[in-house]
Amino acid sequence: MSQTKIGFIVYGVHKDGLKDPMGQPFIDEELINRSKAKLKNAGLELIEYDLVVASKTEAIECFSDFKKRDDIDALVLFSGTWVWAAHMIGPIRDFSASGKGIVVWTHPGSQGWRPVGGFVIQGALKEVGIKHRFVYGSHEDPKEIDRIVSYCRASHIKNRLNLNTAGVFGGRGMGQTCGVADPSQWMRKFGIDIDSRDTTELLDIAKEINDDEVNRAREAIQTYFSEPIPDDEVSSRSIRLYIALKKMKEKENWDMYTIQSFPGLGDDYSATCFAQSMMLNDRVATSTLSDFNTLLTVRLLNDLSEDPIYYGDLQHIDKSNNEIKIIGDGACPPSLAGEAGPAGFAEHGIPTEGEAGGLSVKLVCKPGEGVIARLGRNKGKFEMVITKCSVFEPSKEEIEERKSESGIPFWPHAFATAHCDIDQLLQSWNNEYAVLGYGEQLYEELIAFCDLTDIKAIAL
Repeated sequence: MSQTKIGFIVYGVHKDGLKDPMGQPFIDEELINRSKAKLKNAGLELIEYDLVVASKTEAIECFSDFKKRDDIDALVLFSGTWVWAAHMIGPIRDFSASGKGIVVWTHPGSQGWRPVGGFVIQGALKEVGIKHRFVYGSHEDPKEIDRIVSYCRASHIKNRLNLNTAGVFGGRGMGQTCGVADPSQWMRKFGIDIDSRDTTELLDIAKEINDDEVNRAREAIQTYFSEPIPDDEVSSRSIRLYIALKKMKEKENWDMYTIQSFPGLGDDYSATCFAQSMMLNDRVATSTLSDFNTLLTVRLLNDLSEDPIYYGDLQHIDKSNNEIKIIGDGACPPSLAGEAGPAGFAEHGIPTEGEAGGLSVKLVCKPGEGVIARLGRNKGKFEMVITKCSVFEPSKEEIEERKSESGIPFWPHAFATAHCDIDQLLQSWNNEYAVLGYGEQLYEELIAFCDLTDIKAIAL
């Protein structure tokens, strides 16, 4: 999870120590310093503009400077006091062409006339049609600080997508209509190029990997598992495929990738589930079945969460208690394993989904707070379904029975309680896959990303 860097600008005309009729400076420097400290404590890196911006000349110079900085993810405009909106709006509009987020923060308090400075700028931005988030709240209120931070972090990941390349191996897997992508739409919306090819080179690389390289990979992989890696040809092919994927990603300079898996590799060489597990564990955004919508959801959560991301089938929903089971077909980052189901090994197990077989991961995901989400399209327009959830581990007495309910107990399981109207979730869902991310902050950050990119957020 990379750090978000923002520009912090204080604006207002009653500056340079000017006092009100009661003898108090209009601009409260101590309040500003406390506010900046709260943002830093929340994980933002601040680039502070030294001058309080008031005139149009000052505003042009200030916003022009920040527009030229590629390392800035967003701007926070802090209302110091009243300001002439006409002096600010042109330079702000010019900066907004960068596509980076803009937050107008107004700290409550009658002295200093900060609210009117905030409202006049918000009104100007609405009048002209400049996307922004307006925050009226104290630096002592964690919810208000979170609103600022979530928007800035969402702008950070939006910026990181620009000029990315998504690699694609093969075509649509298993007839999944709801995972396909329009390359022109991805370029227009996110600035992402889609680079596709078949699996010929990938297979050639996998087959050329020597035993020494496989053995070194085995040693590194073993540290994540509670049992020995099977010593057989099926396992060796799975490890070779993992190494080959890493080499191809590096060679092509891809930022993320998706792979058809089946039909194709799963019949000819190896199921991809183990390789996908380890790539997710390496914090590489990926998906199977050439499911682009799941891929981008994984990418967003991967950038925002401190833990690896798990995608799998939304295998069962119990409406009586909002319990959701996510069961991937053998693919899950092993570092997500909890105490109830430590990471181990199994075979893919379903010959109708790949006759070549392949190593897979078995585990039960660790407990924690997070989100279940997925990007999708409705009549060609993007929307994202998001719900908060609590991941839990069944007790030791019931874990084996719970895993057996699906008929495939050896695939990775996540048990979660969704904190939403479950019927609304069911009606809104857009694929068999669900993407699980750990972190309570993810809910608001995904909503903010949708706001910044004009995606409909179905936030449950």
